[in-house]
Amino acid sequence: MQGKRGWGLMVFAMIGVVLILCLMDGAGRQAVPISYGDFWQMAEDGQIESVILGNGDTWQAVLQDGTQAVTPNPRSADGKERLLALDIDVKEQENALPPLALGLIALGAVALLSRSRGKGALGLQAYASIHADERIPDIGFDDVAVSDDTMRNMRDLVSFLQKPETYKRYGARCPKGVLLYGPPGTGKTLLAKALAGEAKRAFFAMSGADFVQVYVGVGASRVREVFKKARAAGGGVIFIDEIDAIGKKRDNGNDEREQTLNALLTEMSGFSGGDGIIVLAATNRLDTIDPALLREGRFDRRIEIGLPDYEERLKILRVHARNKPMSENVSLENLAHQTALFSGAQLETLLNEAAIRAARREAGRIGPEDIDEAFCAVTVGEARPGNMSESEKHITAYHEAGHALMTHCMQPDARITRLTIIPSSRGAAGYAMSVQPDRLLHTKSQLTAMICAALGGRAAEEMLLGQENVTTGAASDLKKAREIAAAMASEFAMGETGDAAKDQQQIFQSAFDCTRACLRDNRERLDRLAQALMEKETLLEQEIDQILTS
Repeated sequence: MQGKRGWGLMVFAMIGVVLILCLMDGAGRQAVPISYGDFWQMAEDGQIESVILGNGDTWQAVLQDGTQAVTPNPRSADGKERLLALDIDVKEQENALPPLALGLIALGAVALLSRSRGKGALGLQAYASIHADERIPDIGFDDVAVSDDTMRNMRDLVSFLQKPETYKRYGARCPKGVLLYGPPGTGKTLLAKALAGEAKRAFFAMSGADFVQVYVGVGASRVREVFKKARAAGGGVIFIDEIDAIGKKRDNGNDEREQTLNALLTEMSGFSGGDGIIVLAATNRLDTIDPALLREGRFDRRIEIGLPDYEERLKILRVHARNKPMSENVSLENLAHQTALFSGAQLETLLNEAAIRAARREAGRIGPEDIDEAFCAVTVGEARPGNMSESEKHITAYHEAGHALMTHCMQPDARITRLTIIPSSRGAAGYAMSVQPDRLLHTKSQLTAMICAALGGRAAEEMLLGQENVTTGAASDLKKAREIAAAMASEFAMGETGDAAKDQQQIFQSAFDCTRACLRDNRERLDRLAQALMEKETLLEQEIDQILTS
């Protein structure tokens, strides 16, 4: 109490000092302004006692009767000499902060020191507060679409939160930490929020970056605070997104990130499954997480949230289409087929883009044309017509026709849904869009077919222009083909020599030779497809199939 009283008296004293300084500063402002000419006349008449010279806009003078006056500063080289010659007391003053500013700075310093007492050497606990969302979410599992295995795991967590005694009777230990991992945009945050909503528990959501601060100790304080809030709320779901920001493998350093990680490990070891708290974390890179976070009793349950398959994509599309006026002509089933390898976030973006286009044209409902335009915008960018010459269109038509023909010949189970030679906003001169079937595994022949399809554009350019006149349009195709060949040679051991570099080159060259031969054998179909592209600029699936199968 004595210490607090002493600090309080000091603060009040400083306030008094500031008030006095303000009065002094205010008094200074009552000085009488006089013109420069009158100032020198008064100086010569002996009416000025002293002058304070400075680098500001004015000189300050004190008259013989005590009146304070100011006059413009002429910034002349002989001003001081003239004043001294008149026996006037001259003082020089450097630029300084006004008394009011000094008082406010002093008061701020005292206030900071007073807050520092009892809160660490530098008062950094003031920065330790974290504002987590503590409400019960208004969404549940009906608002998300994931695999059956994932949903089964999440329903187990709901049961842990609502009926922990059931598991205690069987001697089962309720999980403390659950790590959700998978590619970006697969709905890890949404799933964690739906868990809290389904279990009717408070949801404490934050990012791993929220714990990382420049001040040592702040992150650890924030960890302790959020666990304290969860206990005070009677349990709940603590969700830490991007946990790799604090949970990366440690390097024996002593920085803020490691102190924060240690605090998290300590908190997770300090509560039991019966506390009604479950910690969920999300990451896109499981391989970077510190092993101490993954051991038993911490994040020992891991749930992969992968890219959705066809059935899951259809569920996701239906969820996001519920509040949108969809035309009867829109087939979400066909759209689910076309969006292989799309994440949940991409599917939501696609339908949102379609809704924007429908609203733009005031159509009343979202039609197939809106879905089609949105699909192209999400995958390859907005169309930018009129940016190519006729010769460039001709080359591009053969290039894209080569991709389509090789896909048709080498990947019979793939659907070619669109061909266009209209440039896009992402720099593509045109594109061939194909839909691949969902697969868990790929054979060597399937990977080789993917390389051939990628090389179809360059091979078609060679047939049209000759090897000396090929263009730069195949740069991304060549990169993709080489990446697949490299993976086949090194990761999948699908080469013949065992030397990864030689095998990669051999696989690439063999696929290129196969592509050239296939296009030569099907030159008539290649020409027909390219000619149709020159005439219409865009071909859809039915038109493409008719040309390639006739």
